Amino acid sequence: MEDDLPRAKGDAADLLAKELLDPYSQDELAARIELLEAEIVRVRAHRDKVAAHRTAADALFRPRSD
Repeated sequence: MEDDLPRAKGDAADLLAKELLDPYSQDELAARIELLEAEIVRVRAHRDKVAAHRTAADALFRPRSD
């Protein structure tokens, strides 16, 4: 499955981490921080949703030990 393959290097987060910040003003940096913090919240929520889904699937397909 495609989900089992490693992610390609150079995704958006990797590119952001390499971007020079010198050209940005303090206001632009503050706005960027707000955007990145919102993205962290979004990613964490998705991670938690995926974990809950996995837990439910594991419970459903776990062999019963009656």
